[in-house]
Amino acid sequence: MPSSPSRGAVPALLVTILIWAYSWVVMKQVLAYAGPFHFAALRYLLGAAVLFAALLVARQSLRPPPLLPTLLIGLCQTTAFQGLEQWALLDGGAGHVALLAYTMPFWAVLLAWLLLGDHPTARHWLGLALAALGLLCIIEPWRAMGSPLSTTLAIAGGAAWAAGTVLSKRMFQRHAPSVLNLTAWQMLLGGIVLGGIALAVPERAIEWNWLFIGGLTYSVLLASSLAWWLWSIVLQRLPTTVASVSSLGVPIVSVLLAWLILHEQPSPLELVGIVFVLLGLCAVSGVRLRRR
Repeated sequence: MPSSPSRGAVPALLVTILIWAYSWVVMKQVLAYAGPFHFAALRYLLGAAVLFAALLVARQSLRPPPLLPTLLIGLCQTTAFQGLEQWALLDGGAGHVALLAYTMPFWAVLLAWLLLGDHPTARHWLGLALAALGLLCIIEPWRAMGSPLSTTLAIAGGAAWAAGTVLSKRMFQRHAPSVLNLTAWQMLLGGIVLGGIALAVPERAIEWNWLFIGGLTYSVLLASSLAWWLWSIVLQRLPTTVASVSSLGVPIVSVLLAWLILHEQPSPLELVGIVFVLLGLCAVSGVRLRRR
């Protein structure tokens, strides 16, 4: 059987979904011991250091990819997305914020269409419509929000991530950088900006205890270094629409984990929304719900 250029992308996507799903619980828990920007800056600067060490071990070039596009990716994908989502978690539940952050695919599909000429198929539009209906049930805009600021920050973060996703795809198409190299450099540049924000914004001092150190370690080694590297592989090998909408598996698992660990019980309408999102994922990925 001939090898497909997308082979390896699906396992990478599944591992990424599992790592990132639990990371939302971790991010919520560490806010008991640190401010959002200090934690985000530490997470990504240390994560970048791990990736540069991996470059050295793999004997890959440390030379940066084209600097301006890499900086734009870092500002969108690391600085804006991570800073806004960590801020949103101050007042929002981990499961709810994760679900709102994953409005990303809707922005990504539109941006990929405009910037990359990546035209969605009828199946993709069906998946998006089902997922949009599911997110509508989850967000419940007709009800008073517990925290409008948290909701706005989470959605804005999702839009920023979408921009970073499309810019990454364009970078791979135009310059074909090493996945590990691009991930390390965008994370470093975005992390430096996060560090500047952390120094400028007054926040509580970090409480260095084993719970915080454990959460930081998970976030640095798995949720930042490994998962973002795997996500870059997914973007390199799958169409932007498929990769983006498939990532909606993360908030679904996050809601279930937040329910089990943080006792954030989803409402009946949120559960209905999860079903619609899963149906959207099946439509986009081409999974058949019946036997042939």
